[in-house]
Amino acid sequence: MASVVTITLNAAYDLVGRLNRIQLGEVNTVETLGLFPAGKGINVAKVLKDLGVNVAVGGFLGKDNSADFEQMFNQHGLEDKFHRVDGKTRINVKITETEADVTDLNFLGYQISPQVWQQFVTDSLAYCLDYDIVAVCGSLPRGVSPELFADWLNQLHQAGVKVVLDSSNTALTAGLKAKPWLVKPNHRELEAWVGHPLNSLEEIIAAAQQLKAEGIENVIISMGEKGSLWINNEGVLKAEPAKCENVVSTVGAGDSMVAGLIYGFEKGLSKTETLAFATAVSAFAVSQSNVGVSDLSLLDPILEKVQITMIEGLYEVIFNPIS
Repeated sequence: MASVVTITLNAAYDLVGRLNRIQLGEVNTVETLGLFPAGKGINVAKVLKDLGVNVAVGGFLGKDNSADFEQMFNQHGLEDKFHRVDGKTRINVKITETEADVTDLNFLGYQISPQVWQQFVTDSLAYCLDYDIVAVCGSLPRGVSPELFADWLNQLHQAGVKVVLDSSNTALTAGLKAKPWLVKPNHRELEAWVGHPLNSLEEIIAAAQQLKAEGIENVIISMGEKGSLWINNEGVLKAEPAKCENVVSTVGAGDSMVAGLIYGFEKGLSKTETLAFATAVSAFAVSQSNVGVSDLSLLDPILEKVQITMIEGLYEVIFNPIS
């Protein structure tokens, strides 16, 4: 029996490529890294399964092009709870430039009718009760308003479901109203939520504290190569990985971090150990074109170099993450 279920309401095929620098208005030749059945929750599930955690996956898939997803679910041993809907699952284009900047071209996908949404709500409220953690990841499809999304999350909250929310923009703002157990915006998503640039660590922490004040028990902020922050009632932790010398693609790094966090919760690791492990999994992700951990031993040298800092006011106390 799976202990975790991930929900991807707006799944996608990710077409991932790389080039030195995009020239706007010009013909750009892109190195193709792959076309992958994806979506944030599916990426989280793939990494969790590689880490040895049994996972179920749910959400929506277009009937017209679901075969590659189904094959991938079977290949990875993911329990399939997806609802099939009319139309096609969208294709998103992810271009990584030499400096590791990623440009996303996210297309619109299937339309969710009120009847299909209601059926999903009914079904998911029933099966989510069977899992330790429900990770709700990604954007909203057409037909699902922020209000409908918030109402569904609130029903999960009222039922006592432990929700991890990794979303952005209107979905994040709406989802916060349901007071999920954990949220994980990145630096840019936090800026969008707070409404102004965050140019220093102190400003990022202050904005994250605002987020926590919304009634969120755990706030994780991912900051790319600068690491991540974890803010809860115990204080503020910062994790910083060693610099990656071979960045292939940063697509899926945030999803890999969510998987690492959930792994730590499932295995009963301490807060420090959990953040260090999640940071290592995220750092490993940028060295490959697709998400996943083919060999757990590959994480060891990365984990050894993760620096964990407890931030107390303006002071930083550094200590060893793993005893």
